[in-house]
Amino acid sequence: MAFEQPPAPFPPEVRSEFGLDRGMVFLNHGSFGSVPRSVRAAQDGWRDRLESDPIELIGRRIGELLAEVKRDLATMFGGAAESYGFVTNATEGVNAVLRSLPLAQGDELVCTSHVYFAVKQAMRSRCLESGAVLREVSVPLPVRGARDLIDPVMAAIGPNTRLVLLDHVSSATATRFPVEDLRARLPAHCLLLVDGAHAPGAMDLRIDAIDAEFYTANLHKWVMAPRGSAFLRVRGDWMPRVHPCVISHFFGDGYEKEFDWQGTRDFSAWLAVPAALKFLRELGLQRVIEHNHWLASWAHRQLVEGLGIEPATPLDGSCLTCMASIRLPETLRRFGRVEHLQADLRARERIEVPVMEWDGGWWLRISAAVHNLPEHYEVLLRALQARVAG
Repeated sequence: MAFEQPPAPFPPEVRSEFGLDRGMVFLNHGSFGSVPRSVRAAQDGWRDRLESDPIELIGRRIGELLAEVKRDLATMFGGAAESYGFVTNATEGVNAVLRSLPLAQGDELVCTSHVYFAVKQAMRSRCLESGAVLREVSVPLPVRGARDLIDPVMAAIGPNTRLVLLDHVSSATATRFPVEDLRARLPAHCLLLVDGAHAPGAMDLRIDAIDAEFYTANLHKWVMAPRGSAFLRVRGDWMPRVHPCVISHFFGDGYEKEFDWQGTRDFSAWLAVPAALKFLRELGLQRVIEHNHWLASWAHRQLVEGLGIEPATPLDGSCLTCMASIRLPETLRRFGRVEHLQADLRARERIEVPVMEWDGGWWLRISAAVHNLPEHYEVLLRALQARVAG
């Protein structure tokens, strides 16, 4: 597909499900998402239920209630329901894995230059504690295809490599990494942890088919569940050895019990996840995935051609899901800091879009969600063209 035309937008009644300011050009769904009204209502309903009988529902029945949610997740994303443990975000899931691994002096942890900064910091912290070594592999852009994303990682793996952490879709560059291909090529002594923060709801995802030991993901982004809902899915042979970051009453009683109870908290975000999955199913999960990918790939082409820049990933959309990043022209560095350019776009055109420094350049990342329209990206392109022209 050439993506020369945008997809048909979702109807107004779908877009009205979101409480976004209609005067804003919101192109940053990828950061914190936007929760549909029906999902917010479901979360409020759970809060009311929990308040009505907290001892029964939290003290006695929370494991039973969460088991229903995990069954729903397993139906949509694969694997055994009991292999899903709830966390508040993917970074917490990464931390749970890192803190559960028995690392020793000289062990190596490998990530790429696309790694989410908070995740990199977690890896650095664990290395300082254990004597392990963090190896960050440079995977420069542009790339011609998936092989260019994996070959540098494989070249960095040695006999002391204990764990490879790979983004399924990188946050800074919106690049989709072929984690299945990496899994197939990894030597037996290497564990794989996939940071799937941007994957559920953005692609056809069957986690069990990847066969990674560990897969963690957010649900507040493309699944459109409440913030604070995320999961860590652990392969069966590793479940007895992985523990949550918060050790509580059920330490040593097994993966399910430990992750179900990490102390007193507001469980409503996790319990409202089925409402978000229902919202996706009613829209048509495949329809949502295809719309968002098409819109992101079309907008990517518009920005690349409209600004006369080199694409970081192929224009056929093969390395994208529902986000795309472009390296901005050097002339825009006159703004001094990426935050200043981002603030200027918001102040003058009311465009909310992230601008980031990565690999020596300034990068802008767009998101494509069911509430977005083609004209949103046209407004952005005109704004960028005006600033490039000076």
